[in-house]
Amino acid sequence: MNTDTLPLENIILASLKNSMTYAEYRTLVSTLAATNSTTGENQTEALVAYTQLNDRRMKRWDKTAKVSDAMKAKIESFDKKITWLVISESWCGDAAHIMPIINKVAELNDAIDYKIVLRDKNDILMDQFLTNGGKSIPKLIMLHSETNTVLDTFGPRPTVATKMVQDYKAEHGMLTPEFKEDLQRWYNKDKGQSTIEDLVNLLK
Repeated sequence: MNTDTLPLENIILASLKNSMTYAEYRTLVSTLAATNSTTGENQTEALVAYTQLNDRRMKRWDKTAKVSDAMKAKIESFDKKITWLVISESWCGDAAHIMPIINKVAELNDAIDYKIVLRDKNDILMDQFLTNGGKSIPKLIMLHSETNTVLDTFGPRPTVATKMVQDYKAEHGMLTPEFKEDLQRWYNKDKGQSTIEDLVNLLK
């Protein structure tokens, strides 16, 4: 069978069957970090180091990220059953800052089912949700839970960070190591609030 011609519904259904919960994803990343390994096809020292760093980042956000009362009220009032299917990898820096925040929001409403798949094991799915032609992650696909119809998407970064990246690329042509450090500092200062705002907007 030519997988390129599979209907999107079939691709999504196959990915959902192979998905994991956030708790399972965190266990996976922690185990990989402890055993000097990483998700994905490339088991390089750099990607292993990023996985170990990201495990520490996610532990911190799991403990410290907060949802304001105003945002909590909006999240809790949402009453349609949806699935947030997120494409990720353990080495992705943006994912380390965003995945725990998605979990904080999803935990507030039983109508939101948070599922995760790995990019390199779900090429066909990833190819349906490219960002400017690239396989950028994390990528959240919001689905109607009963029909698996795609309702919206989010990622690979919150709106504010996306503009920072676009503006910097427009001026400098590429992202430098210095900019990437600045972006990490922005994530730390923002404390997930921009991501929460974008996720709440998805629910409207």
